[in-house]
Amino acid sequence: MHQSWLRPLQRSRLYLAVAVWLGCAFLIVLPLVWLINNRDWGVALMLIMPVVVYGLMRLARRLERWARAPAR
Repeated sequence: MHQSWLRPLQRSRLYLAVAVWLGCAFLIVLPLVWLINNRDWGVALMLIMPVVVYGLMRLARRLERWARAPAR
């Protein structure tokens, strides 16, 4: 009986985690790509892109851990 509502809750948490990650990735990467493309000094921003991608990967792992955690 307890697990009947647990699955939909866990699935909705997973959907929420994916949506949050996509929003963060969009809000972080899009301005950086625009600056790299349109500004002369934007090429220097390419040096921080590996750090940004690493940070997004860490965020994705943390969000997945939160989404798959058992409900209390």
